[in-house]
Amino acid sequence: MKTTLANFDKAFENRVRLQIMSILVANDNYDFNSLKELLEVTDGNLASHLKALEKEAYINVYKSFLGRKPNTSYAASEKGKIAFLKHLESLENLIKLQKT
Repeated sequence: MKTTLANFDKAFENRVRLQIMSILVANDNYDFNSLKELLEVTDGNLASHLKALEKEAYINVYKSFLGRKPNTSYAASEKGKIAFLKHLESLENLIKLQKT
């Protein structure tokens, strides 16, 4: 069982971070307000989870302006995609193990 849990990543233990990565892996990028609306979280809550993922280098942050309004969007980095897929594979293996 130890090898099954080897690729679990603590960065994805939190529900919001798991959801953020799910969205970013499935889409090219997503902006802050769209993430906030989709996940139904507060600005501060979302910002802290994004910061944690950024610290791990699992996401890339892009800042730009739409007219005069600042716009921040996020994309899963290659490192983040690999870590997330390994995490999902570990979860799937754990589920399969429980079924046998």
